[in-house]
Amino acid sequence: MGKGPGLYTDVGKKARDLLYKDYQTDHKFTVTTYTSNGVAITSTGTKKGELLLADISTELKNKNITTNVKIDTKSNLFTTITVDEPAPGLKTIFSFIVPDQRSGKVELQYQHEYAGISTSIGLTANPLVNFSGVVGNNCVSVGTDLSFDTASGNFIKLNAGLNFTHSDLIASLTLNDKGDTLNASYYHIVSLLSNTAVGAELTHSFSSKENTLTIGTQHALDPLTTVKARVNNYGKASALIQHEWRPKSLFTISGEVDTRAIEKSAKVGLALALKP
Repeated sequence: MGKGPGLYTDVGKKARDLLYKDYQTDHKFTVTTYTSNGVAITSTGTKKGELLLADISTELKNKNITTNVKIDTKSNLFTTITVDEPAPGLKTIFSFIVPDQRSGKVELQYQHEYAGISTSIGLTANPLVNFSGVVGNNCVSVGTDLSFDTASGNFIKLNAGLNFTHSDLIASLTLNDKGDTLNASYYHIVSLLSNTAVGAELTHSFSSKENTLTIGTQHALDPLTTVKARVNNYGKASALIQHEWRPKSLFTISGEVDTRAIEKSAKVGLALALKP
């Protein structure tokens, strides 16, 4: 277990990853290769129904500086430059999208034994300003996540969160959507040996009075094969199996069925990621 509370994005992350990560109903293919001078080139193709999306990205690491450039089928050019630890605990991220002239952004992240802070500002005349901070330790932490639009003078995001971590469980409580949505999540490690864990997430909307409960589990059949399953209170049930057939190369097949409309066809997703 690392020292410090981490960043605000880490609040409830274990439960979110258990319940949602790697589940998909699309077909996705990813290939990564490396040049002789260490540049990583990744090509990705995704089939969403009748729509085919693709992108290609390159990543170059030079000492503590990582440069990532990606272009997609809409001719958008995404560039991210990350400087890792120009000072102890500090990370600087500069990103922009061509041709979107309003997309430039600078982000600073700082992690300390008792605090984690992330702040960013858009490189425009009337930028969006984002701030998130967490204080505490690796057992208990509390934090907030804010976004302020300087053009309108309004907060467009106002969230708060609480995280509790024990040796084998993590419980989180967040208040999102300017106080309209309450989210509680729970993650429990059943067995480290078999990577078995269970998790649950309950979301309540104060405006619509709706509740959404999702529960899930994961288990390693062997060191290279993991199965996951989840179900929510609306009758949507999903399952996946993921196999690492060679180091860092994964094959994942997932499916989703609506148990309240069993006559409908199940949705099936496939993902193949190849790395040398």
